[in-house]
Amino acid sequence: MITDVATTAATTHDSQVLPGIHTRLRRRGLLPAEHLVDSGYTSLVHLDQAARQHEVTVTGPLPGNPTRQHRRGEGFARDDFHIDYDCQQVTCPQGQVSRGWHGPYPTSSPTAAPLIVARFTKGQCRPCPVRTQCTTTADSARTVGFPPRELRDLQLRVRTEQQTPEWKARYAVRSGVEGTVNEFAHGHGMRRCRYRGQPKAHLQHVFTAIAVNIERLSGRPATEEPSSPRPPTAFQTFLDQQGIPRSKSWRTLGT
Repeated sequence: MITDVATTAATTHDSQVLPGIHTRLRRRGLLPAEHLVDSGYTSLVHLDQAARQHEVTVTGPLPGNPTRQHRRGEGFARDDFHIDYDCQQVTCPQGQVSRGWHGPYPTSSPTAAPLIVARFTKGQCRPCPVRTQCTTTADSARTVGFPPRELRDLQLRVRTEQQTPEWKARYAVRSGVEGTVNEFAHGHGMRRCRYRGQPKAHLQHVFTAIAVNIERLSGRPATEEPSSPRPPTAFQTFLDQQGIPRSKSWRTLGT
């Protein structure tokens, strides 16, 4: 069943709506213990925020290491460096220790984690026999960026869990959500707004979600025991007392 509908501008990143969704679900007492999402919602900051503020485990593919070396599968990526938070030092695969530790700095994206930057010097990097596997910058000095300790620990733990069969089996349940997305897009024309303005577009989304819920409820098998009749309203009771016939649509209510 669809329990929450959020409408945003097309330029809003998916992960930015996740905190608001959790807040609304908590207000209505519908927060899940685990929230299965796609990679568009797995911001490291919001995974941590959901766990701390709402005790919700956000489960979804966490984006991989963005460094050039990791993408190409060659050279020394960030994960090849040893990070010592206590001493505020980073050791490279060749044993060189960083000479600078700066930050954490906020990033330009509200969904990205703040970054600590460790810097190596030209004197350390230029004589290195494997320098080309590490950096191609003009000054030949490597810098390494990474999140604060608590976010880094969360990142490593989530990426490790994603490789286990248990995690993959648990996440496979989300395939039903993709079916719902397909139903909205192709069965109800949700890729096109019928109205101008975000408030009216949101109303369209809510009405469509209600229609999908009704359609699914109507497809469920009937219960063995008939439901108890709904009691008449005060107005219907007044009509009965006055001997005024109810309208045709009311005649079966409260009988």
